[in-house]
Amino acid sequence: MENTHKYNNRLANESSPYLQQHAHNPVNWFPWGDEAQEKARMEDKLMLVSIGYSACHWCHVMAHESFENESLAALMNRYFVCMKVDREERPDVDQIYMTAVQMISGRGGWPLNMFALPDGRPVFGGTYFHPQQWRDVLESLEKMYRTDRQRILLAAEEISKGISRSELLPLKVEDISIDSFDFDKLYREWANHFDSKWGGTVNAPKFPMPNSLLFLLRYGHLYKNRSALEHVELSLRKMAEGGIYDQIGGGFSRYSVDEIWKVPHFEKMLYDNAQLISLYSEAYRAEPRPLYKEVVYDTISFLERELSTREGGFESALDADSEGVEGKYYVWTKSEIDAILGEEAPLFNLHYGITAEGNWEDGTNILMVSEREQEILDHYGLTTDELQTKLIKWKRLLLKRRLNRISPGLDNKVLSAWNGLMLCGLVDAYHSFSEEHFLERAKSIALFLKEFMIKENGQMYRSFSHGKASINAFLDDYAFCIQGFIMLYQATLEIEWLKLAEKLVEYTLKHFYDRTSGMFFYTSELDRVLVARKMELTDNVIPSSNSAMAKNLFLLGTMLYCDSYLEKSAQMLANVKNQITDYGIYHSNWAILMLWHQHKPAEIVVVGEHAQTNSHQLQKQFLPSAIIWGSNHPEPSITSLTRRSQEFKDSIYVCYDRICQLPVHSIEEAITLLGKA
Repeated sequence: MENTHKYNNRLANESSPYLQQHAHNPVNWFPWGDEAQEKARMEDKLMLVSIGYSACHWCHVMAHESFENESLAALMNRYFVCMKVDREERPDVDQIYMTAVQMISGRGGWPLNMFALPDGRPVFGGTYFHPQQWRDVLESLEKMYRTDRQRILLAAEEISKGISRSELLPLKVEDISIDSFDFDKLYREWANHFDSKWGGTVNAPKFPMPNSLLFLLRYGHLYKNRSALEHVELSLRKMAEGGIYDQIGGGFSRYSVDEIWKVPHFEKMLYDNAQLISLYSEAYRAEPRPLYKEVVYDTISFLERELSTREGGFESALDADSEGVEGKYYVWTKSEIDAILGEEAPLFNLHYGITAEGNWEDGTNILMVSEREQEILDHYGLTTDELQTKLIKWKRLLLKRRLNRISPGLDNKVLSAWNGLMLCGLVDAYHSFSEEHFLERAKSIALFLKEFMIKENGQMYRSFSHGKASINAFLDDYAFCIQGFIMLYQATLEIEWLKLAEKLVEYTLKHFYDRTSGMFFYTSELDRVLVARKMELTDNVIPSSNSAMAKNLFLLGTMLYCDSYLEKSAQMLANVKNQITDYGIYHSNWAILMLWHQHKPAEIVVVGEHAQTNSHQLQKQFLPSAIIWGSNHPEPSITSLTRRSQEFKDSIYVCYDRICQLPVHSIEEAITLLGKA
């Protein structure tokens, strides 16, 4: 086919959809790699490292305003060697330059534009620049590089030192006790940031933060803290009723631009939805609210409909924009609703706040459940169940119509880390709802990862696209896949998944573990070191890879009777104990691990012919401090199972610190034992 593009650059050969979006810019983009750095050295130029991702709205805006502008592109090509980086493929590069831009400007985000020396050391950067700002930056930096080189070199030295120091922890050798921790104090300080009307935290933009709510859910139950549980319930309900949730098709957008969850930043990410499936599923086990079940089922339906692959994995994201307009795919005019639903439209419009003027831009409406629902039910003489029946029918009609619209752009790369999170989400959903399809879909992810992303020696790939795996995996890829394989083993009692988790842990200990600090580096020792070798420690929208690994070591150490795993996990937790106390909201996954230390988990071993069924019945319970494993056949290779499976009749052992009570033979008896502990 004849190439009809005026411009072509090296990004046309890349697999990343984000890079391909820039393949026909007039900018002479390079992908991240040695070729660009060598060119910068040979021509004695600064590098421009421009980082974003395919679903990023402001990345598209800057691309259109500046990177498609021939005049600005000419300046970029003349003065700099320009590289485009997909932050989701290369989070290691993003970490380095995001730290740098936060040091320079005090804020971060995407698009991230960093100017660096040919050796990669950053000198100046920022996020979005409007065209005139961008022109000024290009011209002033080029002039400074020619006329005041020493100033540039000093900046690079100072910033690089700061990057190297950030998020590195020393080994804590004094007072490493983790036997006491003041969770009530942690909660009181955390609660100062709660939004008591809309849930979440009192700020905008507003992110769901699923792992933070998961910690509060478990803490609230273990410490009998009613206000914590009420905050979780409020947050889950307001998110599910808000515009951040796709009321027609299911699934959550990445965040809300306001404090009331109304106006989403319309991009939909796999990692958010995977974690929210886990959160709503576990919340349902704690308190079976129909809304939670509806959210889980509809979100899984959305992901299977729009992000699943034939190989068994899930793709990364849907763009915020369609037809060049943010949110166009998701919003409705009143006239559209009226035409589709006819005489039933008024009730639908009241329920979701639809008006002729529109509640958003250009006469369009974002669907958000009305706070006056009871008044609406009374007015129409309906029960909640009757309204729900109608809503299911109406949503089906609107979704059918919406599927005829031009859909947002798809980022079709399959990332190991995010698929590990999705594997966890599906297993959690299976535990809550006993839906066999959820378990089968979880297995298909695991088989995809095993076949395409994991080598025989335990080394993993990060990204899969167009039938090919690429990029050496990072710590989060290992951490979340290990977590997923542990959970799949607990659901199926198929030992192969436990063995695979152990194999991957051993690989990370060999290639990522830092014996000096007792923590894990984000990159493998096999990867080329960038400006610094970073550690990921703080939990944010996604838990940190170190906290996930510390939990994995705790779980596997418990199941496999492996003291070295338990000791490493405890050391990691001791290293961050002070940070949990001071910055709990950004250490929620660490705090969950700390809960396990304060409330020793019940070690529940299930054996016998019906072990998998019995295990599932236990997993359906809300047990925030219990670890369940076992086997439905004799398993001599697992120490914790050897003695208990000798007679091999259906038995449930409830143990603490490897000391077991007499076995029981029914779920009711096991729950009674747990209640007495």
